[in-house]
Amino acid sequence: MTDPRADGFAPDYGTARAAFLRAAEAAGAVPGGFRLPGHTGPDGSALTVDTAYLGPERPVKLLVTVSGTHGIEGFCGSACQTRVLLQEGLARSAGPGTGVLLVHALNPYGFAYLRRVDQDNVDVNRNFVDHGAPPHNDAYDAVHAALVPADGAPFSARRLTEELLTLRDRLGTRVFQEAVTRGQYRRPDGLFYGGRRPSWSHGVLRRIVAERVAGTPHIAYIDLHTGLGERAAGEPIFRGGRDRGARERARAWYGPALTASEEGTSSSTPIVGNTASAVADGLRGDEELTAITLEFGTLPGPEVLLALCADNALHLRRPADRAVLAQEKRLLMEAFAPVDGTWRKTVLQRAREVFDQALRGLASCDTKAR
Repeated sequence: MTDPRADGFAPDYGTARAAFLRAAEAAGAVPGGFRLPGHTGPDGSALTVDTAYLGPERPVKLLVTVSGTHGIEGFCGSACQTRVLLQEGLARSAGPGTGVLLVHALNPYGFAYLRRVDQDNVDVNRNFVDHGAPPHNDAYDAVHAALVPADGAPFSARRLTEELLTLRDRLGTRVFQEAVTRGQYRRPDGLFYGGRRPSWSHGVLRRIVAERVAGTPHIAYIDLHTGLGERAAGEPIFRGGRDRGARERARAWYGPALTASEEGTSSSTPIVGNTASAVADGLRGDEELTAITLEFGTLPGPEVLLALCADNALHLRRPADRAVLAQEKRLLMEAFAPVDGTWRKTVLQRAREVFDQALRGLASCDTKAR
């Protein structure tokens, strides 16, 4: 197994958090934190969203990075933040008037218990919607029975694979992917469940945006994820900005690698209720937001979905403190946090490139033109 001290990837949430906090302190960052009430990690320790800020008190330009929106994907995001931005000093190299805000483990429960979802089975990256009138995803109803075994039915990888392949062939790959992953708000035991109310992590991010982000004229936002696309490629997926120039800025900053779900060029189909939309909603209206998801591929899509289904079935059958020790977690780790030295090295190098592109993009913004 790769030594986590050698590549920045931690073996568990507690180790990742401790490394982040040490690196933030060594870098002279201003700390912040939000403890998840009513829950502890498998070892009994606190579960916390931690923040670290470097830069002037009132920045004109701000880079915001978020890890662990999808819990277990925090192993990768945490390593990118801790190693590249803090330990290697990239955050301190930001230009004059530029700040860097790191949000570590937005979904600490999922990170600690090796889940993509939070303590209520909510997909935090589908939760930022109007819960009084949530968007309907009728197509999910056609696939739910295949994804989630009936009460008492044993999980069968072979049966599930056969059913998923049949559905994919019948619906078409892209339609099937969107039906599954777009987000659904009716079935709490299902996959990609956006919840019936704002999640705890939802409230934390809203508060961070209100207190530390809103009002900054130029904002670069990067949400770090794994599980989609070419292995370790680091695909920058455009997630928006409400001003007219957002897409053009993103293209100028990130180049031809930039993709867009709505244009069909991304490994991700369109999703609703993502964190970038929450940032945009929380701004005052005159800021320039350039938001992306940075997505690092792992396994082929069918294997990732199989891992998610196996994990969901596991947690429907067992309490979290037992489920976290189960064999099924090995497949989930390979799907979202591979123990592969080459993958990890490539991920960190790509993170350096994209973070640098974001900082250079911010540096190119003309504050006088506002």
